[in-house]
Amino acid sequence: MKTVFFRFFLSVSLTSCLTVCSMAQSKVIAHRGAWKNTGAPQNSIASLQQAIKLGCYGSEFDVHMTADSALIVNHDHTYQGVNLETAPAADIKALRLSNGEPLPTLESYLKEGLKQKKTRLVLEIKASKVSKDHSLALSTKCVQAVKAQKGRKRVDYISFDYDVCKKVKELDPSANVAYLNGDKAPELLAADGLYGLDYHHSVMKKNENWIQEAHQKKLTVNVWTVNDPEMMNWLVERKADFITTDEPEKLLQMIK
Repeated sequence: MKTVFFRFFLSVSLTSCLTVCSMAQSKVIAHRGAWKNTGAPQNSIASLQQAIKLGCYGSEFDVHMTADSALIVNHDHTYQGVNLETAPAADIKALRLSNGEPLPTLESYLKEGLKQKKTRLVLEIKASKVSKDHSLALSTKCVQAVKAQKGRKRVDYISFDYDVCKKVKELDPSANVAYLNGDKAPELLAADGLYGLDYHHSVMKKNENWIQEAHQKKLTVNVWTVNDPEMMNWLVERKADFITTDEPEKLLQMIK
């Protein structure tokens, strides 16, 4: 009787462990910080702090370059009617987020994020609407800024512009760089030395085999922006390395 019970207990324990271990392979990236359920503005220092407080593996944010080469954290190319790429930094300095914060500079964002070592900083280099040269110049400035803050081991790079991804690898061959646009197979990304693919969930649904192919090529798989529990579970089951979400609390609870 004791032997039967022990075997049953061992079987249940192993099954539970395998389930937890499988789910634990997916890590949580807070999309523009943790903002949706915290009241913090997107891409703010406050949303970054909330992502860190939650224990997210990473916090994603977006960077633009002004007309006079200042680096500003914001998602859209415009904010309160001001074009972040064509305006000087002085015009942007006066703008405020809903909580009273100024739009963060990349320097201030990095300084805050690098105070800790728990949550990685996932830096999206925004593809410029001004020119390709503007995008590449922004890439150079971002890599320089990360190096200046001694953040190379804590910062990952992503971009929708493939030339930007390759430029970052040229500037810092050790950098983790992932491509966002979803139009290239894992084989090409691996050939160009990228760290991984970072595609929308609809792309991954249509190309489920890319998850396995990416892993075979030693690439990581990140998927955005996943707020639906069914899609979260689908990706966890398929061992996506990272899942980017507006609701990190929900995903963290799922993978506990």
